[in-house]
Amino acid sequence: MKLNRLMLAQMRSATRTLWRSGPVTPGAAVRQAMSNVNALHRVARQQMRDFTMTATLPESASESAPNIAPAAAPATTANAPLTGTFIAGSHTNDAGTRDYKLYVPASYTGAPAPLVVMLHGCTQDPDDFAAGTGMNVLAEEVGCLVLYPAQSKSANPSRCWNWFNAVDQRRDEGEPSLIAGMTQAIMATYSVDASQVYVAGLSAGGAMATIMGTLYPDLYAAVGVHSGLPFASANDLSSALAAMKGDFRRSQLENQPLPVIVFHGDRDTTVHPANGEEVVAQGARHLPQPGTTEPGNVPDGHAYTRTLYPATDGTVQAEHWLVHGAGHAWSGGQAHGSYTDGKGPDASREMMRFFRTQR
Repeated sequence: MKLNRLMLAQMRSATRTLWRSGPVTPGAAVRQAMSNVNALHRVARQQMRDFTMTATLPESASESAPNIAPAAAPATTANAPLTGTFIAGSHTNDAGTRDYKLYVPASYTGAPAPLVVMLHGCTQDPDDFAAGTGMNVLAEEVGCLVLYPAQSKSANPSRCWNWFNAVDQRRDEGEPSLIAGMTQAIMATYSVDASQVYVAGLSAGGAMATIMGTLYPDLYAAVGVHSGLPFASANDLSSALAAMKGDFRRSQLENQPLPVIVFHGDRDTTVHPANGEEVVAQGARHLPQPGTTEPGNVPDGHAYTRTLYPATDGTVQAEHWLVHGAGHAWSGGQAHGSYTDGKGPDASREMMRFFRTQR
């Protein structure tokens, strides 16, 4: 992917500068490496425009291009009116401050309700992510609160969650402490069923969702990972880029079973699909039985392969949805949000279904 190649070139440039300048100027080298981030943003946005144009090309012209352009989603989700409130707030602790948006459905009466924490991908924000996933519409259906933490540009110029930094992979430190603290603050303010708190995310947000579920199993009952990466798959920017290509580190942490539902496109050229397989493997590593696979197809859309991993009591501990022909985009998402693919199975609805079986 062009964006990844440019980032890698910047890293190599920084490395050469470090070798030439000695130990005095590493900060300057890093600043130089990041100086072209605006150009990288332009490349990313152009790629997304190219993906959108692919959807309008004649079939013969687009056969070889990854079909991850936004497509019309089912009208029942896309056009449903929202009658709840979307509240802006912020949370601060020793690791810093992050803004958030909280959707409170009109059906919320003060009785204990589920809470879903949604972590956006790079270049996104809570409003964009909410629009693309349609999760607020589902919140009205099931009566749950939805929290959207927002990454800041000061923490990451591309607004990516820093899932590859060591400090951001430790409990009660860095960004995990901010997200967990924000979750707990909402639970203290609103009536939330503590047994029904979940976390999900896309891409970098999916990687951070894996981290949150792994570090805070006492807080989150289940995890949804879309086009994300496994826990402890990288420890710096260089290893992060390698992990995105499928060359990831495997965690040695003997964590407890992680109830997880994973979506990944098999034509994802940004985050290799092997990452999704490893997320499921981490979550299901303690299970005595292998997964059972069933094929499916969205009418006029993508085919998919769904693999279920049952626990000893017969409940499903992990689900893996491999969406055939899909790229780096939220499956079944809405066209008015970024990084969505309306031709795939509805990831938001399936995650919500899975979450409601996990307490």
